[in-house]
Amino acid sequence: MDIYFIVCLLALGAFTGFFAGLFGIGGGGIMVPVLTMLFVHYQFPAEHIVHIALATSMAAIVPTAIASLRAHHQHRAVLWSVVIKITPGILAGTFAATFLASYLSAKPLAIFFSCFMAVVALQMTLNRKPHPARQLPATLAVSAVGSGIGAISALVAIGGGTLTVPFLVWCNVALPVAIGTSAAVGLPIALAGATGYAINGWGAADLPDYTLGYIFWPAVLAMAAMSFITAPVGAKLAHRLPIALLKKLFALLLIGLSVQMLVTVFGR
Repeated sequence: MDIYFIVCLLALGAFTGFFAGLFGIGGGGIMVPVLTMLFVHYQFPAEHIVHIALATSMAAIVPTAIASLRAHHQHRAVLWSVVIKITPGILAGTFAATFLASYLSAKPLAIFFSCFMAVVALQMTLNRKPHPARQLPATLAVSAVGSGIGAISALVAIGGGTLTVPFLVWCNVALPVAIGTSAAVGLPIALAGATGYAINGWGAADLPDYTLGYIFWPAVLAMAAMSFITAPVGAKLAHRLPIALLKKLFALLLIGLSVQMLVTVFGR
């Protein structure tokens, strides 16, 4: 690793943390495509580039999820009964999806990631929220929903907020509590995803140095360290900046990064 690589990782962590604090989102939409481009530049093995990017992003979410969970718990904004019900499905779905991701090649993973991020970007632009329609279903149904949320989250390396929050709001959970509960759910998603990618990458051929399975630890440490610094800054500015305009610009950024990821993967 050279100094340029380290500076890029630190900058990526700072950028991701700032927007995570500003919009209350996970950083997979930024981390995965940028890491993919960096890994291509530094000639990581082509067949594992997207897997390493997904795994590294998922591992980097763990410390951010812990900090977010604590903050929301202090504000009494976490429905722990829901967290308990949904976590078994979250763990199963996330962990199982890492096996599917490891089986797939880089190209279908890149396509799925880009399509999903396009949907997220559209949702951010339109700012549509589901209308409360019903109460939370029974435990088994909540766990089944958690399996789906976990599986998609593992395939695109997100904390699940873009899926968990709309589901909880649809079930008549107040938005602040839905956000807090989603933050708590993000921890088992990140832990199961990181563990699954570490196991699936164990013994894979031609992985770069400093990896545990598919997780590239220098990137995890650099991004996590900087995001802890910049996330509070973004959170403080959330009430001072024109968030509606910034969300639209951020949505364009997500689309641009996703398209660039496709170009990077298919252009090899």
